[in-house]
Amino acid sequence: MELKLLRAFVEVVRQGGFSKAAETLFATQSTVSKAIKQLEEELGIPLIERFKKRSVPTAAGEIVYRRGIKLLADHDDLFKELDDVRGLKQGRLRLGIAPVGASTLFAPLFARYNQRYPGIEVELMEHGGVKLAECLRAGEIDFAGTLLTISEEFDSQLIRSEPLVALLASSHPLAKRPSISLLELKDTPFILFGSGFALHRIILDASHRAGFEPKVVAQSSQIDFMLELVAAGLGVAFLPRMIAREKSNPQIFFPLLEGDAFQWNMAMTWRRDAYLSDAAKAWLALVREVHVAS
Repeated sequence: MELKLLRAFVEVVRQGGFSKAAETLFATQSTVSKAIKQLEEELGIPLIERFKKRSVPTAAGEIVYRRGIKLLADHDDLFKELDDVRGLKQGRLRLGIAPVGASTLFAPLFARYNQRYPGIEVELMEHGGVKLAECLRAGEIDFAGTLLTISEEFDSQLIRSEPLVALLASSHPLAKRPSISLLELKDTPFILFGSGFALHRIILDASHRAGFEPKVVAQSSQIDFMLELVAAGLGVAFLPRMIAREKSNPQIFFPLLEGDAFQWNMAMTWRRDAYLSDAAKAWLALVREVHVAS
């Protein structure tokens, strides 16, 4: 059913006749008559009873009129909403972020984005980098804030690059050194993020390259809990220097980890072949505005 036929029918019923409907539609009376006839033929039932001075809907016409008003209103609303989306007055942005560094790096961006586009709904998902990559690949999120990837299926915008540090209790013999190698920590138990976090893989891979298998005494996604374990002398944890400084604790020292492998490169990542909505494009533009300039 063509909407223009339905619109002509609704106007005939609303105006009570063909001539007035034609005036409202800026069409000829003949064009309106043909539209009603075509609609009746398509539906296989008369819709209008024609009298000398007035045209009224049949029983079937009453149904089509009632439904038609709603269909036309929904059609008009659809385009109004699309115009709002194009104008960034409404829409949805789906973001996945990792817990490490999220509040520092992304909270200010969220605040600025919301200030500019208050009608855009932001959906947040928090996972480790491995899970976020899966969600991104499946199209469940528009962007993921993860450690920089070299996978060809993703594009990335670097947000922050920080060296990794080893967090040690003040009583540890290596704690007050400005920097240490990972190999020097082979006899110290490791406190790691869970296996779904990119930092977990980075530390274990580096340990294997250094020729040892670390003793992992705890795995967690909670930074504060990991720091409590470090302060209690249970072992060594690893964080970007930026986060370690934010979580400053007089009982914990954090010497730099020596080596090029220990660089934490946080990026905003998206699928290379993905369709980016206007809301998503606006987010990416803001990320580049803030972090490329900084």
